[in-house]
Amino acid sequence: MTDHPHPRWPHALLDAGAHRPTPFRQFVLKLHSRCNLDCAYCYLYQGQDHGWRDRPHRADRRTMHRTAARVAEHVRTHGLDRIRIELHGGEPLLAGPAPVLAYARAVREAVPAHCAVTATVQTNGTRLTDAVLDRLARAGIRVGLSLDGGRAAHNARRVDHAGRPAWSAARAAALRLAARPATYAGVLCTIDADTDPLDVYRSLRALDPPGVDFLLPHANWAHPPPGSSPGSPGRHRPRPTPYGDWLAAVFDAWWDERRPPTRVRLFQEIAALLLGAPSSAEAVGLSPMAAVVIETDGAIEQVDSLRSAYPGAAETGLDVFRHTFDAALRHPGIAARQLGERALAKECLDCPVGKVCGGGNYVHRYASGTGFHHPSVYCADLERLIRHIAHRLEHTARTTGRSGSS
Repeated sequence: MTDHPHPRWPHALLDAGAHRPTPFRQFVLKLHSRCNLDCAYCYLYQGQDHGWRDRPHRADRRTMHRTAARVAEHVRTHGLDRIRIELHGGEPLLAGPAPVLAYARAVREAVPAHCAVTATVQTNGTRLTDAVLDRLARAGIRVGLSLDGGRAAHNARRVDHAGRPAWSAARAAALRLAARPATYAGVLCTIDADTDPLDVYRSLRALDPPGVDFLLPHANWAHPPPGSSPGSPGRHRPRPTPYGDWLAAVFDAWWDERRPPTRVRLFQEIAALLLGAPSSAEAVGLSPMAAVVIETDGAIEQVDSLRSAYPGAAETGLDVFRHTFDAALRHPGIAARQLGERALAKECLDCPVGKVCGGGNYVHRYASGTGFHHPSVYCADLERLIRHIAHRLEHTARTTGRSGSS
């Protein structure tokens, strides 16, 4: 069957002039297209799309400066006063901190003086020494750390290409970062539903991060989550909710903490949505996606997680040498992620928690042959978590008058 990943509906809305693009405010700048780890679950290197093999290993100075000029052009066109740059890979520190510093400096020098640039580098921590941290801190670049928990056993799937565990270096990086809170952006943790959720959460808390972002493994109806069987897309009930159960257990521990809790973005986003605030993350809610990726060769692409769907899913055919970022805003795949409720399947529109869930992560809606116009493959898990959080919020408000958690 031939795939139609972007069905007629986004094109029709664009043709009718019904879509008003939201400018990009987050620019994911690829520094290195390779990684020194060989994580068993990595959607980029172990997934459906192997296009990374054809990329230059590093972004050269010409690509960096052309990208910076395009970012500045976008800032001026849309009058932006604040943007984020995320320095990514692969492993962005494989070539040391110098390329990270150079890319951030190029963007900051190119954008108008009134535009604030928040810069973060996301790393596996294996190259994060005190000397590297000193240089990043002096340049005002924050550091995000990727971990699967705060113990060696949680990180057993994170090994190098010789099969050696990466935990020792990652733990050392976490301790260095905890001693530098102004530089520490937080932890990204991909969920393994077979782990003990409370052990994972408490072990991460012991590393003292300012925040933890729990991520569902990138999966879809064609390539279901670990432990699940392929099935037809839809809002199926009853259905097991291993990821919803895992997250609900962590939520309770987080909500009931007596000391000030660390930030957990997913929980805060859902709580805010339940209380009527807009979302600011793609995992839940209906806020327009405002992020774009620039590859090491200057290609303008959609977010990397799309690579978990099928080969070429993230491609736009655009690059910074020939195209503006406004051209990317008109790409149907990007437009589809800025349409809010108009991008949702009927099951999501009819769902009682649909506006909070927002259909889940766009990437998780994919099904072979019919594209992304479906509920998330994590539909039941998300509903389980949202209803659990709603119940806890209601119970807390009723018994104590407390209406939220910081």
